[in-house]
Amino acid sequence: MKRTGWIIAALSCFALGAAASSGSWAQDKFPVKPVKIVVPYGPGGATDIVTRIVAEQMRQSLGQSFVVENKPGAFGIVAIQEMTNARPDGYTLMVGNVSTNAITPVIVPKRLKVNYARDVVPVTNLIDIPAFLVVATNNFAVKDVPGLIAYAKKNPGKLRYGTVGAASYPHYDMAFFAKRAGNLDVVPIHNKQGASGIINDMVTGDVQVAFLNVASTAAQIRAGKLRPIAVVSPTRLPDHPDVPTMKEVGFGDVGTIAWNAMFAPAATPRPVLEALHRAAVAALETGAGKTALTKQGFIIAPSKSLDDARTWLANEIKAWKTITSAVKIETE
Repeated sequence: MKRTGWIIAALSCFALGAAASSGSWAQDKFPVKPVKIVVPYGPGGATDIVTRIVAEQMRQSLGQSFVVENKPGAFGIVAIQEMTNARPDGYTLMVGNVSTNAITPVIVPKRLKVNYARDVVPVTNLIDIPAFLVVATNNFAVKDVPGLIAYAKKNPGKLRYGTVGAASYPHYDMAFFAKRAGNLDVVPIHNKQGASGIINDMVTGDVQVAFLNVASTAAQIRAGKLRPIAVVSPTRLPDHPDVPTMKEVGFGDVGTIAWNAMFAPAATPRPVLEALHRAAVAALETGAGKTALTKQGFIIAPSKSLDDARTWLANEIKAWKTITSAVKIETE
């Protein structure tokens, strides 16, 4: 009996060891089939561009296809739910941005059919997109932030600012700036054609000021049709050393860096998340990946670890709770 018991115990240990070895082997081999990355916008936008660049580099390093699927609609909710409804095995991911993955969970939580904090986990931030607070030069003489505030106070209801839609982050940014600067009476002008539409409104003189990402404003700044008066960035930009940061002009908590980040279902096994984090960070650091991203004006900004990514996202959501509590904007 003792011998039989010893044999059974030995076989049990062998089986457990084999299972552990098999599990470890499976994790080391991840992925073993194509990975789907859901994007909450149509093709051609910044989030789609970033996703395709990163996906291609991950394909090359991991030897499996990374298929990008565009799922626009409903503040990013369509894409979020596509991801969270999938099996949490690392084969369905999402690349979203500040609007879809920090603002949406705050302003329309009831429209989400999932518990965002419980069901979604960040893998890593990918890139940051700094923004300028820019003013028009067409019949508008303002040259700095104090001058902008003085103009708004002297001309209540006459300063018009551009946004890409109600409750978009450029809308919140300017509304929050107006509140922090002394409850300025300013008027939003929404243009759903995106940054290009706002820029056109500024060039024609219909709009005097806006928060716009740095890359989209480059040509008009060079042409003298737009003037940057502050930058939403931790430090001044090398190409614009004379433009102060929002913190330097007294509004360090105002303005949005429009990041892109990779997300996964929260129940995804930690070893798989670790593998995805390593591969995504490596994709950002390859020569081809880095060149393609910086050429677009993006700043490569990966999270140091999964835990660092969680802390970063929690801070982003906390910041947006503060902003949306301070300024009330009706969503469309």
